[in-house]
Amino acid sequence: MNPVNYDIRRNNSDAISGAETLRPGELESVRPLPRISIHAFCESETMQQIMERLASDRRMNKVSMRVTNGEIEAAARTFSSMATPNLVILETHREPSTLLNDLRPLAEVCDPTTRVIIIGRHNDISLYRDLMRNGISEYLVAPIKVADLMTSIAAIFVDPEAEPLGRSIAFIGAKGGVGSSTIAHNCAFGISNLFSTETVLADMDLPFGTANIDFDQDPAQGIAEAIFAPERLDEVFLDRLLTKCSDHLSILAAPSLLDRAYDFDGAAFQPLTELLQRSAPVAVLDVPHVWSHWTQSVLSDADEVVITAVPDLANLRNTKNILDALKRLRPNDKAPHLILNQVGMVKRPEIEPSDFFEPLEIEPLAIIPFDAQLFGSAANSGRMISEIDAKSPIAETFSQLSHVLTGRSSARKAKKPGIGKFMDLLKRK
Repeated sequence: MNPVNYDIRRNNSDAISGAETLRPGELESVRPLPRISIHAFCESETMQQIMERLASDRRMNKVSMRVTNGEIEAAARTFSSMATPNLVILETHREPSTLLNDLRPLAEVCDPTTRVIIIGRHNDISLYRDLMRNGISEYLVAPIKVADLMTSIAAIFVDPEAEPLGRSIAFIGAKGGVGSSTIAHNCAFGISNLFSTETVLADMDLPFGTANIDFDQDPAQGIAEAIFAPERLDEVFLDRLLTKCSDHLSILAAPSLLDRAYDFDGAAFQPLTELLQRSAPVAVLDVPHVWSHWTQSVLSDADEVVITAVPDLANLRNTKNILDALKRLRPNDKAPHLILNQVGMVKRPEIEPSDFFEPLEIEPLAIIPFDAQLFGSAANSGRMISEIDAKSPIAETFSQLSHVLTGRSSARKAKKPGIGKFMDLLKRK
């Protein structure tokens, strides 16, 4: 029977029957893989499912992956007439006593630089040592998990001595006007100010972005130059485009002009987001409320995603849809964070927070009450909430968000507005 070859694409990331469910954040410490090619040879359907689950992970975004139904003989035949990839993954049932000898036909056609991971059935330390001495990169004992395989591949191809990548946090609103940009800007300011961490805020809403207004800036250049001239994009060019807002915060401002159409392909922002990760410890991505190939790409590749919603029915529906879509785009990542904003607006019918969260099956990261005076003063003066009233409960909320989103503390259960200090705030209305 001839082996069956097929490519695995990242967009087939629907739930895979039989694949294990990863614990939230289980792969959080694994860095994205470089542009490599992988060819896997699978005997079992279970292993094929694992390969599909692996390929759907955002850390495999640059990886070209092919799967063949077959074993050692199929691999040897395949590579006798074509160049070997960067990595061969081989599932085999062979006995330890014969495995090394059985691998000889494959060794004869493999390029010297090709790495090989063997997935076998026998937990044999002598076999492991023999394989390592003979140039095999890793030996894993089935059954394995996606996390095991991803970690093994990263150990081979990601340089542990390289400088760590920065953390990217993407903010998006469940609906226009819910305050996602305001929250993103205040969190970026809080992270940079509280921890003295170099932070870059990228305003990705090119026609209508407000980062320049919120920080009282009028830069001549910004994110548009980076997107429309990717061939020029490097650390030096990026530094010229950044506008310094404080000691540790810089913004890539949107032009906020309607002098052209802002249509982008799916990978348009990828060079910029990759450069930001290399250039700053924290990159805050202010993503507009649109659903396109490029916004899906940005959300898929971010380390953290924060959804902002207000308590009405349209926001509930949109939040549910976004959560479901991100679960498909990011099957091996923890769920996005959810912030419920503008809660307690006078005379506005609202869905109770508990009723809002119940169908979503998610706990909110924060519940922020409506305070027209505080937010309006900040917006009209080009300052952040903590600059207007550092002792306000909302400023404290942004401080807590900054800690959680940078991994300095775990999320605490959000308080319902109207309790404690929030009650005092609402009484002022």
